[in-house]
Amino acid sequence: MQIVECVPNISEGRRAEIYDAVAAAAASVSEVTLLNVDPGADTNRTVITFVGAPDAVLEAAFRLVKKGIELIDMTTHRGAHPRIGAVDVVPFIPVANVTMDECAELARKLGERVGRELQVPVYLYEHACSAPHRRNLADVREGEYEGCARKLADPQWQPDFGPNTFVPRSGAIVIGARKFLVAYNVNLNTLDKRLANRVAFDIRERGRMKRDADDNPTLDEHGEPVWEPGLLKSVKAVGWVIPEFGCAQVSINLTDLDITPLHVVFDTCDERARERGLRVTGSEIVGLVPRQVLLDAGRHALAKMGRPTGVPEGALVHAAIRTLGLSEVKPFDPKERVIEYRLATLPPRLASLSLRDFVDELSSESPAPGGGSVSALAASMAAGLAAMVAVLSHTKKGFESKHEALDRIANRAQELKDQQLAAVDADTAAFDALLDAMRMPKGTPEEIAARDAALADATVVAAEVPLRVLESCPEIIDLCREIARIGMQASLSDAGVGAQAARAAAAGAYQNVCINLAGLTDATRKTSLLARADAAWQQSRERHALAEDEILVKLREQA
Repeated sequence: MQIVECVPNISEGRRAEIYDAVAAAAASVSEVTLLNVDPGADTNRTVITFVGAPDAVLEAAFRLVKKGIELIDMTTHRGAHPRIGAVDVVPFIPVANVTMDECAELARKLGERVGRELQVPVYLYEHACSAPHRRNLADVREGEYEGCARKLADPQWQPDFGPNTFVPRSGAIVIGARKFLVAYNVNLNTLDKRLANRVAFDIRERGRMKRDADDNPTLDEHGEPVWEPGLLKSVKAVGWVIPEFGCAQVSINLTDLDITPLHVVFDTCDERARERGLRVTGSEIVGLVPRQVLLDAGRHALAKMGRPTGVPEGALVHAAIRTLGLSEVKPFDPKERVIEYRLATLPPRLASLSLRDFVDELSSESPAPGGGSVSALAASMAAGLAAMVAVLSHTKKGFESKHEALDRIANRAQELKDQQLAAVDADTAAFDALLDAMRMPKGTPEEIAARDAALADATVVAAEVPLRVLESCPEIIDLCREIARIGMQASLSDAGVGAQAARAAAAGAYQNVCINLAGLTDATRKTSLLARADAAWQQSRERHALAEDEILVKLREQA
């Protein structure tokens, strides 16, 4: 499934009837999911986030731009945030199975249509830009709405699409394709904008203008100001005061999280603030963030405390929210603010059951859940035991030299645990899809052909779910074996049970692969899948034998 995110920023954050109507225009496209509408009164700006397939997102973006231009009058707009038009910026962001080039093409298509149909000047930026000097959003937006007429008259700044004449009501619009950008504000215990700016200039990549002893800008041989670079790459920042929050903020855009993660920005702001006699009191994420941002921040926070990082996802998210103070100025609900959590509209049915309810469901006359789901659950519990022993060992005295290895084991085991837990429901869903294919009509040759094709595809999916469980089991056994060697020996039996559960999971998953492939008539696909299953089953047995011998010998010696 291809997923593109679009995050338009519109120049209205005070009148709900307007920003809600603009957001509703995007949401009117059936294949688009509106994730968030985040207005700001002082900035007089709203960040709208929606996702969907590329073509659907493109149509939603056009409807949003059209409605925004219709409802927002820039001649009366005032706000703290830089802006150049009623719909200020519209970026397309690749999320899943979409390239940056494809998003850049979406930007060009939208820009051409907006310029042609709505007669608004359009600039392209970032990965869609038409010239190097137009790549940076701040450069494109320099002079803001008030300088838009002068910009359009400059031959270097002719719009990429639309008229090159100033449209007072709507201004101009900037459209592009970029990496995921996090809009992030760090709160300070001051109402002094100048102090917030000093911290901002310290951290941002551009830094500040160099000045002489008389506080005059230092110029180079060409008469241009000399800039002293800041501390963090791919970071833009400025200081401002938000009266409704009662504090100044360092307002930050993180343009490449791979280069500078959010938690690094927070820590650097905190260090620079303390050096200036200030304190960071919390922070604010504007809009939505990928789940990985909070997981990385949570691990970073726990590591600084000397605590194990291979803990369940919920604990990492909690650590991130508390450490970053994300709820200081507004409540931060990860179910609403994390993209992956928002898209997961329905909780996993089986994995969300209590143990009692799951076993009752398992023991009922319903054919699902069955052996495939149980195998996945066994693999999940096996990985969970490996993580448990690693985390327990990390907290004990005498294991300090092994912290890095223990965290590696625990983090990987947590990933495998979550993957196998998801397979509990995936196995049942695959079985249900197979039943649906069996129920398809077969009254005509065309219906028979369609049913046969659907059955073949559903059979492959039904086999691939337990196959992926099976292929994870050798690694889970290895983790149990490793933690049995280096972890606390008081939990040796837990590592042993983990290895036994993983072996049982592998056996069950292997049997499910075989029975699901029995009806597959495509010999090539069947041979390929069986070869993978045979290899993983052999590895599981071999590694389990090694783990069992090692662990049982140790346990017998302790008895």
